[in-house]
Amino acid sequence: MARFLFVVPPLTGHVNPTVSVAHELEALGHEVAWVGYPSKVAGLLPTGARLLALDDDEYAALEAGFAEETQRVRLLESVVFLWERFLVPLVHAMIPGVERAVDAYEPDLLVVDQQALAGAVVARRRGLRWATTAPSAADALDRTEPGANVIWDFIDGQYAQLQEKLGLEAWARPDNSPDLVLVFSTRTLFGDVALPAAYRFVGPAMTQRPSVDFPWEALRDGPKVLVSLGTVNPERGATFYGQLIEGLGDEPYQVVLAAPPALLPNAIPTNFLVRDYVPQLDLLAHMDAVVCHAGQNTVSEALANGLPLVMTPIRDDQPIVANLVARAGAGIRLRFGKRLRAAKLREAVGQVLTEPGYRAAAAEVRTSFEAAGGARRAAELLVELHQSKPPEPPRNPPGGG
Repeated sequence: MARFLFVVPPLTGHVNPTVSVAHELEALGHEVAWVGYPSKVAGLLPTGARLLALDDDEYAALEAGFAEETQRVRLLESVVFLWERFLVPLVHAMIPGVERAVDAYEPDLLVVDQQALAGAVVARRRGLRWATTAPSAADALDRTEPGANVIWDFIDGQYAQLQEKLGLEAWARPDNSPDLVLVFSTRTLFGDVALPAAYRFVGPAMTQRPSVDFPWEALRDGPKVLVSLGTVNPERGATFYGQLIEGLGDEPYQVVLAAPPALLPNAIPTNFLVRDYVPQLDLLAHMDAVVCHAGQNTVSEALANGLPLVMTPIRDDQPIVANLVARAGAGIRLRFGKRLRAAKLREAVGQVLTEPGYRAAAAEVRTSFEAAGGARRAAELLVELHQSKPPEPPRNPPGGG
């Protein structure tokens, strides 16, 4: 039996895949635990899970510095904001707690999310073996694509400054283990961007979420479309929801909308079913298409059900995800906010519902997901890494990206 410690950021889409992988590790006879902020992580973990807690009060102070402003930034500006106001401060905030967690749990292997860089820092300082989990699609942004060099140059600079400040040897990609990077996607969707040998595509690692009440009897016969802006974006959707209702109201299909009712117009069309929260994984089996913000988890879950998408990316890696899906032929990318037009949204939803090519492309991605092995394959690779002989220290810093 080995002990695996998951180091996770306070981000739902980055915690959820680890729950599935941890379940498979336990099924293989191993022990698992997490280190993270209880207010953001505890509710996502299974009953009885061991969580080595970081300081919630400390995180609340960090979050207060960016929570309001993050609602205004988009696209490239959001990448700069993400790093300067969230990821870098988060590293410094998490390091002491991760150090304590390692002392308390004595893991055989750290499993570190790409956006929980503190785990990578602690592993390097202590000479511990570690693997990386990569739920984000950021690595699919090829440095040779027009404009991508600007983003990567900025991120490279952040890596360099952070490592210098922490007194670490400069690695090109300090967020990635030189031994194993678990990518929760497949080449079919990710594309042929060059990546180091440590990258292994395992497909989505999806798990059942806490139960959510839902009026299943209210689902109608005929086509159905799920609409969601994810767990961190719904409050940005006031304009979007107005365009959505204008565009899809009274269309010949049912719209299941996950959104805060307070942000919606008073008059809701009769073909809309609105809920604060929905049991998304269960609900997708009843849907015919998805409209979303191109968050990695929602996109992966939709494609795992062979569903085509209409995507309105807002920030961070969402434009990258939307471009990957559109390039695969499994969906349509639209603008977000004031630049979104109701007529365009109505047209796009009609296309993915009626033109068979979108569903066929989504089915091809689904097949690649099924073949990749998912959470079980990820767990097997982690066990293989733990059981393998540690390599000699690298002569040159690992690269990638």
